[in-house]
Amino acid sequence: MTDTTASLQIGDKSVELPVKPGTVGPSVIDISKLYSQTGMFTFDPGFTSTASTESKITYIDGDAGILLYRGYPIDQLAEYGDFLESCYVLLNGHLPTAAQKAEFDYRVSRHTMVHEQMSRFFNGFRRDAHPMAVMVACVGALAAFYHDSIDINDPRQREIASVRMIAKMPTLAAMAYKYSIGQPFMYPKNDLGYSANFLRMCFGVPCEDYRVNPVMARALDRIFVLHADHEQNASTSTVRLAGSSGANPFACVAAGIACLWGPAHGGANEAALKMLGEIGRVENIPKYIARAKDKNDPFRLMGFGHRVYKNYDPRAKIMQKTAHDVLNQLGITDDPLLDVAMELERIALNDEYFIEKKLYPNIDFYSGITLKAMGFPTDMFTVLFAVARTVGWIAQWKEMIDDPGQRIGRPRQLYTGETEREYKALRDR
Repeated sequence: MTDTTASLQIGDKSVELPVKPGTVGPSVIDISKLYSQTGMFTFDPGFTSTASTESKITYIDGDAGILLYRGYPIDQLAEYGDFLESCYVLLNGHLPTAAQKAEFDYRVSRHTMVHEQMSRFFNGFRRDAHPMAVMVACVGALAAFYHDSIDINDPRQREIASVRMIAKMPTLAAMAYKYSIGQPFMYPKNDLGYSANFLRMCFGVPCEDYRVNPVMARALDRIFVLHADHEQNASTSTVRLAGSSGANPFACVAAGIACLWGPAHGGANEAALKMLGEIGRVENIPKYIARAKDKNDPFRLMGFGHRVYKNYDPRAKIMQKTAHDVLNQLGITDDPLLDVAMELERIALNDEYFIEKKLYPNIDFYSGITLKAMGFPTDMFTVLFAVARTVGWIAQWKEMIDDPGQRIGRPRQLYTGETEREYKALRDR
């Protein structure tokens, strides 16, 4: 803490507001008592200049292109570790020892099955239902099956719920995919790694053995690591807001999934792939590049630039390498969509317009290409995002529960509607 304050002058009245420093990054002006001191609120649509919480989990410096999980650089975690290691880091705040990692992996692998009655849920959905709609329903329904882990005041139950959700999310996601294509569900196998197990549940069939391609499994694992958490984004803030009311963790994560479904958030890689489909062929690219540079044209290149990162997205560097590893492994050379993607990438990395405006290909651009090459349909992209982000949501939720200063969320507003009006006299006219 520090004695530094900020002065706010309102008319002839001056108010001193405490300034709180972070470990790194911007300090914050504490306005928690602003209303009691001045009778005023602050106005910040989208909360883009407001720190809604104090957190020790994830740090982003968008200008410098930095993303840290508990202080560990994202590129190192993705390059040298695996997804469950990142899960442990986000949940516990430090790298696990070999024994801790083995024990954590074992616990997750023993919670991958879902209650058998949950398979009946899927019969109530249309086959063409969006898998995110299915995920919102099924994750929320977990609270109806696991009563022994919904008491948020019990640290042991919070821990069990955390492991259960990390473990069961890929199982539910694979079930949603299998149901949509009319194939039988595949039970998880405890001897497979997290990502390899998910690939088998998605693409394996009961009538033959499924051999996991290690390049595909490693690529998916990196995608999960890169998407595991991203500070106080829209879906994470939704989970925290839902959790602030005391809601059970399954309901909170279901709320996060619903928020993630939005095309401005989790659907960005799907939107990038749809844009590539709109361009269609390499020879059409110059026309669309010209449109993107035209301020009067509503067309925008999806998958380029980032709201947070004003420099190169640090996750995109790893995702770029992963995308090329997958394409090389699969030997894909005749897909027009991927040809368009590769040419757009080349242009964006060399064109002065893109370089000046820092419109580098972001993680959504490369992850969309990679997932398509791996065989996932576009409506599953956001589901995979939800599988990865579950651990971030849970870590943030647990941190919020443990915060003694946590209060139920209650954003304020600037009211611009009608003042009090006569009712009875007007109604009786």
